[in-house]
Amino acid sequence: MVGIVIVSHSRQLAEGLYELTAQLSQDRVRIIPAGGMEDGSIGTDAARIAGAIHEAQSGDGVLLIADLGSAVLSSDMAIEMLDEQIGKAMIADAPFVEGGVAAAVEASLGSSLEKVKEAAQAARELKKIL
Repeated sequence: MVGIVIVSHSRQLAEGLYELTAQLSQDRVRIIPAGGMEDGSIGTDAARIAGAIHEAQSGDGVLLIADLGSAVLSSDMAIEMLDEQIGKAMIADAPFVEGGVAAAVEASLGSSLEKVKEAAQAARELKKIL
């Protein structure tokens, strides 16, 4: 099963999206929030994100959903920090909430990492229509 890491500058925002996605995926997907800094302040930490990737990994890869540009940069750094044995991790270019929801639902169906990423990114087009 593909795991998901929710990367946000805000701990509360990451935990809120976690709550929604966990319920929609019926808790069948490992979804790990990685929001804010260790001290609770706003920001992102590549080491924290790398730890979340380790925790979310179940062998089929991990998709990261990030809220803002520097969260993507921190996520890139976290992926570079990973040991090859951890498995594949990639970042979706997707809207935070809609992409997170789409990824969680697709992952709960047992889809591949690539299909989960495609579902998250397709939410960007849906958002334009709405």
